[in-house]
Amino acid sequence: MSEWFEFFVQGDFATTPTNIPIVLLGLLLSFLCGHTVAWCYIRTHSGLSYSRTFVNSIIIIPVIVSMVMMVLANNLITAFGMMAVFAIVRFRNVLRDTLDTTYILVVIAAGMACGTQKFATAILGVLVFLLVAAYLHFTSFGRRHRFDIIVNLRWSRPLAELNDLRELLNRHARRSQCASQRSHEGYEGTDLSYRLLMRDPARAEEMLTELRAVPGVSRVTSLLAQDESEL
Repeated sequence: MSEWFEFFVQGDFATTPTNIPIVLLGLLLSFLCGHTVAWCYIRTHSGLSYSRTFVNSIIIIPVIVSMVMMVLANNLITAFGMMAVFAIVRFRNVLRDTLDTTYILVVIAAGMACGTQKFATAILGVLVFLLVAAYLHFTSFGRRHRFDIIVNLRWSRPLAELNDLRELLNRHARRSQCASQRSHEGYEGTDLSYRLLMRDPARAEEMLTELRAVPGVSRVTSLLAQDESEL
């Protein structure tokens, strides 16, 4: 057993010696830095487009980049080889999900580590990546629940009289946000979209019935928003 441990500790046979504790420290520190940035992004994001996979990528990519920089270790030839591999992947595939891109990056980095005889670096890098990916999956990190329902309607009265609508929504919802307000040339009325955090989600249908009875309100539709949509 001690022989296998010694082989692992001395498992990098590249020209540049590797300090295993420093490698592990670098990987863990990059994870903590990415985690902090992702947490800040979740707390400060206010747009309509929110992607949990993008948040996860913010955490994973620093770990992969840290591993890549350890593999390069000021080796210009390896750096050019990495650029060639990335160019091939980019040319042959168009990945629309940032999390898919991180998996491509980690297998490329692992292959580079093995090809440059940095075996221990490859093992530690992949293990840390798997632990981070498992942590993000089982904790559902990045998922936000700010609203229960999205309500779309058409308002045919003047916008100055929206207080009647707002009072009804505030009576049923702890928090309401007007996500969209659109008016069209050629006909009277404004299309409104509200995101609501209900006081009692079971009374959503009751609220919709009251909305349809409000003068000036028409075309009322709703959409459940148990988790924020990834647009």
